[in-house]
Amino acid sequence: MSENIPFNRPYISGHETEKLEAVIQAGRFAGPGPFGAECEQKLGAWLGTDRVLLTSSCTHALEMCALLLDIQSGDEVIMPSFTFVSAANAFVLRGARVVFVDIRLEDMNINPTQVEAAITPKTKAILVMHYAGMACDMDALLALSRKHGLYLIEDAAHCVGATYQGQSLGTFGDLATFSFHESKNLQCGEGGALVVNRASLMPSARRIREKGTNRPAFLRGEVSFYEWTDVGSSYILGELSAAFLSAQLEDLPFVTETRRHQFAQYREGLKALEEAGQVFLPKPLAGAHHNGHIFFLRLTDASKRNELSEYLEKQGISAYFHYIPLHASGAGKRYSRFEGVDRNTTSASESLLRLPVYPGLRDKDIERIVQGILLFFSSKNS
Repeated sequence: MSENIPFNRPYISGHETEKLEAVIQAGRFAGPGPFGAECEQKLGAWLGTDRVLLTSSCTHALEMCALLLDIQSGDEVIMPSFTFVSAANAFVLRGARVVFVDIRLEDMNINPTQVEAAITPKTKAILVMHYAGMACDMDALLALSRKHGLYLIEDAAHCVGATYQGQSLGTFGDLATFSFHESKNLQCGEGGALVVNRASLMPSARRIREKGTNRPAFLRGEVSFYEWTDVGSSYILGELSAAFLSAQLEDLPFVTETRRHQFAQYREGLKALEEAGQVFLPKPLAGAHHNGHIFFLRLTDASKRNELSEYLEKQGISAYFHYIPLHASGAGKRYSRFEGVDRNTTSASESLLRLPVYPGLRDKDIERIVQGILLFFSSKNS
């Protein structure tokens, strides 16, 4: 009997233990510490910026964005409804109204033409999510944000190692957030990062991350004591988590190329089904160099998606759905509105299925998954 293929296995580099032991030996566990600084430098080197702050989660990095942009009651923030709840919560917590717009079918990313139609005098910011590590149309979105004088935030939770037109995702908007949750390409259990691309916001970002105090200036010897100076919270990643992440960041090229290889294997194996119109495969924008974070396929409807998921589960293969559109939820109906027509968001989310992708997944495992999908459709067509 074939062994089960799980949907995900959190990546382990093999060097985490020695890094954790170094923290224990040093006896310094709270952040920011040496390993936190090392992670910020490593991540910044990949991104091409020195304005990176590790955070305790991507959720907290998003909350920092809302604080940094002084989001107030009555402000509006435009974002896709097909996204994780943290993106909406960060701004609802500040009293903002979330305005959801439709997505593109090709990559499940926000549709820039729908964004412009949703802009009002109350709009303060646009938040985009690069789904599956595939870039949004940043040329169009940057032009929109500049035309209307709006902040642009990148939710790059899926994006470490991904680029657009040769530039790292997370370096286009005024602010960007990353995730190092165990479900991501690189992980430390729970963790995140804030990238501050608008330099003028960096001093405030440091204070907000330090509970709204000027402790960063105190640690640099610029003041004799620290005090409460601003609104903030405890958003710093601890040293044990930072040490774990430091070991992972060293393997970013290997992890990225491994996942891209698996993505390409799925595309090749399933292209005949796409040509027959039975599935729709992801189509990144020209110039978008993804990181293989997610491989998804869309079926013709929800019923067929559910049947395939159940069929694969019986074969010992775990394949999962993803986000339920936020505008359809109870909280979404209270705190948001959907602007324009929902042509794609609901139907695409109901027909989407994610397949296993992670280092340790063997070529023969992918062949088995592909063959399982092909057999499913063969049985339906016979």
